[in-house]
Amino acid sequence: MSTDRTLRTGVIGLGSMGRHHARVIRATPGMELVAVADPIGDKFGVAEDLPVHADVDAFIAAGLDAAVVAVPTVHHEEVALALAAAGVATMVEKPIAHSVEAGERVGAAFEDAGVVGCVGYVERCNPAVIAMRERIQQGVLGEIYQITTSRQGPFPPRITDVGVVQDLATHDFDLTPWIADSTYVRLTAHTQHRSGRDKEDMVVATGRLANGVIVNHLVNWLSPRKERQCIATGERGALVADTLTGDLTFYANGTFESEWDAVATFRGVNEGDVTRFAIQKREPLAVEQAHFRDAVLGTDSAGIVPMTEGVQTLRVVDACLRSAEEGREITL
Repeated sequence: MSTDRTLRTGVIGLGSMGRHHARVIRATPGMELVAVADPIGDKFGVAEDLPVHADVDAFIAAGLDAAVVAVPTVHHEEVALALAAAGVATMVEKPIAHSVEAGERVGAAFEDAGVVGCVGYVERCNPAVIAMRERIQQGVLGEIYQITTSRQGPFPPRITDVGVVQDLATHDFDLTPWIADSTYVRLTAHTQHRSGRDKEDMVVATGRLANGVIVNHLVNWLSPRKERQCIATGERGALVADTLTGDLTFYANGTFESEWDAVATFRGVNEGDVTRFAIQKREPLAVEQAHFRDAVLGTDSAGIVPMTEGVQTLRVVDACLRSAEEGREITL
């Protein structure tokens, strides 16, 4: 496929994420925003001179090469299936659908149609996370022992249809196996319902990956302090990624012997050098759109999150919720 082609691109769902997708598409070379849609209108004023379509059929009729689906999760399947049937390359905002079965139907539809389909897990495009994964692959940590994540902050009023597991924890369930190059095999979770909604607003999940790495996730909407952090600990130290600032810091294991007897009796590691890496910081959403563009143009598909991986993450989400409800460990 020609790389000098400009993709006629649309965004359906003009809420908290869709408005940003529209902005970034307008600024991405090789993409042109030609259509937007939202049944409740354009409350953020992102359409500019474009008409705001009321449904997916009118949206498709605008003539699209590519589309971003940013409607509420419960509508992902319906909208994505219509786009697949129309042959429109599509990026569906995370999670891919409201259930594993729905996600499988979406993934199968795009595969059968031979159309590019992917999931919008923007945290994979965060500069700190990208740099962490690269350094792990380079052997900076040696063998990886543990990955922990903390994704906490106040409740966002925009959330109406899902709980904290499907909205926030899904990021960590996607990031962790991607960073570790493995998959979940066991998971145990505990949830809380404290904000008066029927959906969970706090979760602690602990598990193990197929390669032996143990994992822990703290996720909630009940903290007044916003935190987005991922820590990978291995035989040579720890990498700490702060995805709010895009910073990556390496805490190396010390190489000196302690002369303080009370500390020296512990047979573990000691503190070494601390290095904060200077890394290029591009807006994650801009990186994500560039990856989507390249995949649709056929120049490079390595940067997108395949729908099969989106479905696998939904299986982890499902295991998390079942574990909390049934009070037992779930084997994936």
